[in-house]
Amino acid sequence: MKRFWNEARAVPAEEGFAILLDGRPVRLPGGAPLRVQGAPLAEAVAAEWQAAGGAKDGEMRPEDVPLTRLVGTAEERIGPALEGTAAAIARYGETELLCYRAEVSRLAARQAEAWDPWLTWSARALDAPLRVTTGIMPVSQPPQALAALHRAVARHSVLGLAALGIAVPALGSLVLGLAVTGLHLEPAEAHRLATLEEAFQEEFWGVDPDSVIRRNAAAADVALAARLMRLAG
Repeated sequence: MKRFWNEARAVPAEEGFAILLDGRPVRLPGGAPLRVQGAPLAEAVAAEWQAAGGAKDGEMRPEDVPLTRLVGTAEERIGPALEGTAAAIARYGETELLCYRAEVSRLAARQAEAWDPWLTWSARALDAPLRVTTGIMPVSQPPQALAALHRAVARHSVLGLAALGIAVPALGSLVLGLAVTGLHLEPAEAHRLATLEEAFQEEFWGVDPDSVIRRNAAAADVALAARLMRLAG
């Protein structure tokens, strides 16, 4: 898309802040004006648009405005479907990554050292103790623990659910996603924990360029989720 504006700014509006491009509001795909809650987040969204495309008549890409896209998703898609969104995210707890350990002793030892503290955190902070297994056969988690994870997800705001909605699939872990959105865990460390097995395999088989691209995209999603939560306050 060709950039048509010189100035992007956030201005107070009904139900939050509007983002104006030379006085014209940024709109959601459905046509409604975008509304951003809170000045810090609104200023960050405006800054994306100010930088997008470099200058007037420059080429602007959707990737230039990731916060805008996430806020728009929260407003237009998640807001009308809070319960369904929370339930879909909470289902990741049924196959929690941190509960599946390798049979290879060296890798299993690394997983235990890195992952056990976060399962302990899940049990203590979220009231969700989870069972650990070896190999790929599914392990059934206690219903009370899954219910507690669901409650932890459902306590999130619309923006929080949007953040979880990209962080949890990127990590493959509901526990790590909740730790990131709760600002208990830095996104880079969460991504390192989630890719422990891949890093271990690369020590033996070398680096796969396609895997690096995929992991970098996942790391960017986790970082974006954490940034949204910090700005949303």
